[in-house]
Amino acid sequence: MESGAKKTIYTAENIYFFRHALLRDAAYQLQLPGDRARLHGLAFEVIDPPEPSPLDAVDLSPVTRHAADASAEELAGHALQAADGGDSGMARERFRGLHRLYLRRAAERMDRGYRHESACVAWQTFAEFVAGSERGEALRRAGMAAHSRGKLKEAEELVSRSVAIHRQEANRRLEGMALGYLAGIYRDTGRVGQAQRAYEEALAIHRDAGDRRSEGRALGSLVGVYWETGRMQEACSVAEQALATLQEFGDRRLEGIALGNLANLYQHMGRIEQAETAFEQALALHHDAGDPRAEGLVMGNLGILCQRTGRSERAECVYERALALHREVGNRRDEGITLVNLGGLFVDLERYEDAERAYRQALAIHRDVGNRRSEGIALCCLAVLCQKTERSEEARSTFDQALIIHREVGDRRSEGVALGNLANHFRDTGRTEEAEHAYALALDIHRKVGDKRFEGAELCDQAVFHLSQRRVKEARDGWRSGAAILQALGDSFELRRKTDEMREACARAGVAPLDGDLA
Repeated sequence: MESGAKKTIYTAENIYFFRHALLRDAAYQLQLPGDRARLHGLAFEVIDPPEPSPLDAVDLSPVTRHAADASAEELAGHALQAADGGDSGMARERFRGLHRLYLRRAAERMDRGYRHESACVAWQTFAEFVAGSERGEALRRAGMAAHSRGKLKEAEELVSRSVAIHRQEANRRLEGMALGYLAGIYRDTGRVGQAQRAYEEALAIHRDAGDRRSEGRALGSLVGVYWETGRMQEACSVAEQALATLQEFGDRRLEGIALGNLANLYQHMGRIEQAETAFEQALALHHDAGDPRAEGLVMGNLGILCQRTGRSERAECVYERALALHREVGNRRDEGITLVNLGGLFVDLERYEDAERAYRQALAIHRDVGNRRSEGIALCCLAVLCQKTERSEEARSTFDQALIIHREVGDRRSEGVALGNLANHFRDTGRTEEAEHAYALALDIHRKVGDKRFEGAELCDQAVFHLSQRRVKEARDGWRSGAAILQALGDSFELRRKTDEMREACARAGVAPLDGDLA
């Protein structure tokens, strides 16, 4: 044996378990196919509780939770094996129905446990055993699981198939639901025009069907599209319509979601007191409804508000509370996202070691759950931190990693943001031509995806670059254009931050502030 090689130790217990497994498998293989099927049927009856789940539970509505759900994956496997070799046609059909039932129960349990990769596979498997609108809905759920993992291309393909099936089946209600979810994928990948058209088509379907609840949800989804494209009054009006519509049903969870959306809009518009009030109301609704997952999401957004209004101590406490809620329910995806936001707070406070720790924890989570989109965003944040801490080579390589992921998943918006940050890196390291090119690419993407906020911020950053090149007229023109966009959006926090950076750059260049003669 080679020196240093690890020696395997065989205990009596290990030997016993190995022999037992070997004999058990041999005994199973010696059974005739029909006998094996009966054994699986017996195993199913032993595991399934005395009060069985209703056999008609496989429909389009959510399945009621049942004691058997903990064993749903195992039960689905036994039912399939029993169906393959049952004694009679009636028995085989019964076990096929039970296989479908428990396969769906297993998929829903995976969703509840945030096992998105397993859920995506389970829903697609379930779709193979059903037809029509039920198959369409299973594919939508598979797409939702893929989306939660940041697999945007896979999610789009699955949800597009769902829309096509519901359209073919003339199931307008489910077509509208799937179309609305597809619109969200378009928005996440920077195709704001397509997103708006899909949301508006879904909204028309819900109104035509008289489905007020889904109408309220679709209205809420349109809010973000209108805000991103600079249509602030429309965004505010639609957000208030969505809230009023959903309040009709007395569903505290849906009302809380609508209030959270309205609070985010108020925050972006600089209406801070209204935003904070709406966030607190949304938190109370989710708490009363016993929905810690939604409570954690709102808490994370409240943390952003506190951070943007300079209340750093409270922001940290709120982020920590959001993290505790995400961990309580096992929501690792949003735990990772919140850690990135907490890392951003630490960067603002120049607590760079804490920031790096938070970013790396987030990266580990995103990689573990397979959330590629959020992994790319976290890498971009880490790259900016490397730049701030004078690790130029590491910053560049980390930006490159982020860009590879953004392009892989088709996230154009985040690609534009990463290119803008890379342009700042080139600017600060004296790589003039590369900075010029990266700013142009970033602005082109922001304009193509219709993201007004990042277009405004990018123009302000580019103005600082032009100042460093003594191109004062270009700097002033670009600054005014960018500042006007941020002002129109009501984003006072970002405008204030960019103004401070611009004035520092003007002082270094020995020129008057670019906003000096603005009213």
